[in-house]
Amino acid sequence: MIPVVTPDEMAAIDAAAPEPVEVLIERAGSAVARHAVDLLGGGYGRRVVVVHGKGNNGADGRSAARRLRHRGVRVVEIDATNAPGVLPPCDLVIDAAYGTGLQRDYVAARLHDPTPVLAVDIPSGVDGRTGEVHGRPLAATRTVTFAALKPGHLLEPGRSLCGDVRLADIGLDVSGASIHVVEAADVRGWLPRRPVDSHKWRSAVWAIAGSAGMTGAAHLTSAAAMRAGAGYVRLSTPGGGDDPAAPTEVVRVPIDRSVTIDIADTRRFGAMVVGPGLGRSPEVVDGVRRLVGDPKVESPLLIDGDGLSALADSAAGVLSARHGSTVLTPHEGELLVLGGPDPHHDRVAAVRELARRFGCIVLLKGPSTFVADPDGRVLVSTVGDQRLATAGTGDVLSGVIAAFLARGVPPFEAAAAGAYVHGCAAALGPFEGLVAGDLVSLLPRALARLEDD
Repeated sequence: MIPVVTPDEMAAIDAAAPEPVEVLIERAGSAVARHAVDLLGGGYGRRVVVVHGKGNNGADGRSAARRLRHRGVRVVEIDATNAPGVLPPCDLVIDAAYGTGLQRDYVAARLHDPTPVLAVDIPSGVDGRTGEVHGRPLAATRTVTFAALKPGHLLEPGRSLCGDVRLADIGLDVSGASIHVVEAADVRGWLPRRPVDSHKWRSAVWAIAGSAGMTGAAHLTSAAAMRAGAGYVRLSTPGGGDDPAAPTEVVRVPIDRSVTIDIADTRRFGAMVVGPGLGRSPEVVDGVRRLVGDPKVESPLLIDGDGLSALADSAAGVLSARHGSTVLTPHEGELLVLGGPDPHHDRVAAVRELARRFGCIVLLKGPSTFVADPDGRVLVSTVGDQRLATAGTGDVLSGVIAAFLARGVPPFEAAAAGAYVHGCAAALGPFEGLVAGDLVSLLPRALARLEDD
């Protein structure tokens, strides 16, 4: 996993370092110079403009400038507080004006013509905590950051402005980081192989989903659970009748509109999903609250879509009665319906707050997906892109996570692994025209790709 720290945490890590700040600056400057030479495809005779400020970020830039001169690079240094309106022609611009803690407007000088930009730590003007833009930063071709990523590298619009983000080790101790970006090796390590003596009930999922006109959500969830490794999937649609379009492999067990089930039967299932396409009738809402709040339902429970809407302002009280683990998978609007803080201001803080308040795992969907546990740990999946911005993809995600829960993956890791595999499946599909059903068929390839990676 790749560590992520906030700007304030990074400042504390810097202050705790056993080496003097001058040593750390030289290490950072060396890393910047190496990346500059890489982008230039060499050094001697090339022209580089270094824009630097007065702080440590600027000192990193000045150190890099000195090293580049030793390699025969023609370097022009420009003070960020006195920069011209347009930078002189060059082969590379190094943006070392301001670092991750800047929270005021910064208007970067314009480029003379299309020129690669190497940002030091983060493009100047991007908030390292939230990814928000203050002023008019230069869009970087590459960003070299030190010791750990910052939230601003992962959150839009900062994420898009950072370009290719590279992490440089300068000897700082970031072992105390509570936020980490998930990698393929992590997911591979979390997902257990199916035992040779396995049978279908070892990884069974019960999906309570769907309603009149909304059977598609239930089909996507249940099919995704099968493709992600569930050995058996039961689908129960409140008040649902015959459903010939349901996936062939799924076992349909009808329930009434009050969402009444045999609680003793839940013990056979490794995980349950409640919510996709359920609708919001008063009868269903009451039934969902009664089911979720029943302490006898001890199977891991994932709540999504209309299940989250059913909880709404009653979520804290209903969830407090549960003994089993719970995963909530809201998008931004659903997070607000649950009473969470506005995620536009700080997505990390928002998902942490809701996980702490409800005592469960919360996954906040988005270009970067954030998963928090009640202790404040956060896992981030950065795979996936705008191809997932289409109806039904969230239902697929619910099925994937439920399958991982049923396979015995702990809820925190199951949610993060589900987001990662979900994003990988999207990346295997076409950039235009991808629909949620395509993701289901791509899931086995995405899981196989984990082994190759």
